[in-house]
Amino acid sequence: MDITVLNQQFGLGPALRFSEDASGLRLAEIENPLACARLCLQGAQLLTWRPRTSSIPVVWLSDAVKLSPGKSGHSGVPICWPWFGNHASESAYPAHGFARTSDWEIIESSLDSTGATHITLRLLASNQWQENWPHSATLELSLIIGETLKMALTTSNTGNEAFVITEALHTYFQVGDIERARVTGLAAVTFADKVQNYARGVQQADLSFTGEFDRVYLDTESVCVIEDPVLRRRIHVNKSGSRSTVVWTPWQEKGDKMGDLGVEGWRHLLCVESANAMENDVTVPAGGTHTLAVEYRSEAM
Repeated sequence: MDITVLNQQFGLGPALRFSEDASGLRLAEIENPLACARLCLQGAQLLTWRPRTSSIPVVWLSDAVKLSPGKSGHSGVPICWPWFGNHASESAYPAHGFARTSDWEIIESSLDSTGATHITLRLLASNQWQENWPHSATLELSLIIGETLKMALTTSNTGNEAFVITEALHTYFQVGDIERARVTGLAAVTFADKVQNYARGVQQADLSFTGEFDRVYLDTESVCVIEDPVLRRRIHVNKSGSRSTVVWTPWQEKGDKMGDLGVEGWRHLLCVESANAMENDVTVPAGGTHTLAVEYRSEAM
């Protein structure tokens, strides 16, 4: 569907309009009384979100990220599906699945009485899907972009046999300085530490950061809060349909090697990902559905 048709069928004036960047990727720009945001239809990747109550985005977009066909940038909210991390048996398959680099279509858009913008997208069938994951399913992402950001990722099994997925909303949050940020809500939760070859441990206190950090917290449905004294705000991460929380920051050495985080970008990002990972995988029965949903809210400290 070209840009003209997208705007005719789903455009909502300034509250939702579509454009195309230099690489040919289609973008949705959202400007409503409550928030502004940008979305890339490739990967259904929300690139940034800023409520009007804040002068600084809550969902982080690197100023050095370069969007291109078939590639997902380190920014916004990449979608990991139908597996999180590396494929369990096929090393050549893409990390975090194929949803984040595949084309999606807009299937619905509207404004509600509060002024929030509603968008629903569906993952398009592809050869990669058939080759990498031969199951019959639909995947939809619904967003409500307003004073809070709500996202719901729904997997529907349209086949005759159950299948298993792992998944995540790999959200990059903007922080003033990672060395001063804290995360609450995960004390006493068991984790697998990727930096330490997935060694298991139990979180003894709230999280703070002094180096590369990459942990999968298991069997937790807790609300997490990012406390940011530099930007003087708290970001609440509320979730449902998720039994894992992934916390990641690359730190300087790894961040500088990524190439699209920008100068000192590693210092201003923190990923708190709502997920179903490792042993928290999800079985979706034939004819059944599963929804992973989040709501992000920012408040002043």
